[in-house]
Amino acid sequence: MPKFASIAEAVNLIPDGATIMFGGFMGCGSAHKVIDALSKSGKGNFTIICNDGSMPGGPLGEDYYGVAKLIHNGQVKRLITSHVGLNPEVAVRMNDGSLQVDLIPQGSLAEMIRAGGAGLGGVLTPTGVGTLVEEKTDFVLGKVTVDGRVYLHMRPLRADVAVISGYNVDKAGNVWYKGTTRNFNLPMATAADLVIAEADHVVEVGAIEPENVHTYGVFVDYVVDGGNA
Repeated sequence: MPKFASIAEAVNLIPDGATIMFGGFMGCGSAHKVIDALSKSGKGNFTIICNDGSMPGGPLGEDYYGVAKLIHNGQVKRLITSHVGLNPEVAVRMNDGSLQVDLIPQGSLAEMIRAGGAGLGGVLTPTGVGTLVEEKTDFVLGKVTVDGRVYLHMRPLRADVAVISGYNVDKAGNVWYKGTTRNFNLPMATAADLVIAEADHVVEVGAIEPENVHTYGVFVDYVVDGGNA
């Protein structure tokens, strides 16, 4: 059974210099309250793995939406991601040397995380063959030819902490994601040593039908009641 934690307690679980996976897609499905508290914590030197750099403004007029808050504050030393075009500050920090940015094709990134969670030795993909992706020696372990076709062998990815967000999370830690918010939350919940789930709604065990559980509670270490924070 997961432990329930306040937002402050959850942030205390994340150390300086941690490698953190953040679920979400341009902020959709991100754990906004935990991220906001982390942005005010004074901690930093993070390596973050996420789909994108989010946006400098949110849909309700927020400043520095989602992980963009951490990037703006200079709390991130390395960003492993697939898309940064909607956050110009990523390019500014990359060019001035204050942020290392590793761009990985989106499908490859998702599969590398899935492989990390499944205990696999990596992913074979034709995506990136003959391109600059091949030069990313931190992530590309080599080339493999299968039935005459060349594939890149991409390293599995894991993190110290995964911060995910679910619409409904029951008291056993089982998670149901609404619509497209499951995105990167689903594989990231399996690929970190510590998993913190921010819940839009905490519900009783049984409120989520077993066949509708997307992330099983066995993967979740701590639940944050974001709806009552």
